[in-house]
Amino acid sequence: VQLMESGGGSVQTGGSLRLSCAASGIPYSDYFMGWFRQAPGKEREGVAAINRDDTTSYRSSVEGRFTISQDNNNNMLYLEMIDLKPEDTAMYYCAVQLRPRQELSYYSEYGGFSYWGQGTQVTVSS
Repeated sequence: VQLMESGGGSVQTGGSLRLSCAASGIPYSDYFMGWFRQAPGKEREGVAAINRDDTTSYRSSVEGRFTISQDNNNNMLYLEMIDLKPEDTAMYYCAVQLRPRQELSYYSEYGGFSYWGQGTQVTVSS
């Protein structure tokens, strides 16, 4: 499984960013995709997750501000982020869970995916 993120950057509070992820090498049709983030000195936390039927799940702190979507034809995953806050500052990772055994909400809350990319930095200044 290969995942390549892009689209991170630095914005001011209230700004917007769109993250993209190109996925390849996923061997099964049964999988979830999502995003998790990790800030320096903090634990990984889930951000959003999506299943093959486009059902989505978000951690509560980003609900209404972030939107996860996918383009199955082109093996792309996206995260649209608006109204960004300084507490959103972190490295963001695109991730995949093959043959998931947990509910979608588990992955959006805890980010417990098995595969992830190199990450893209998002910095929000006040």
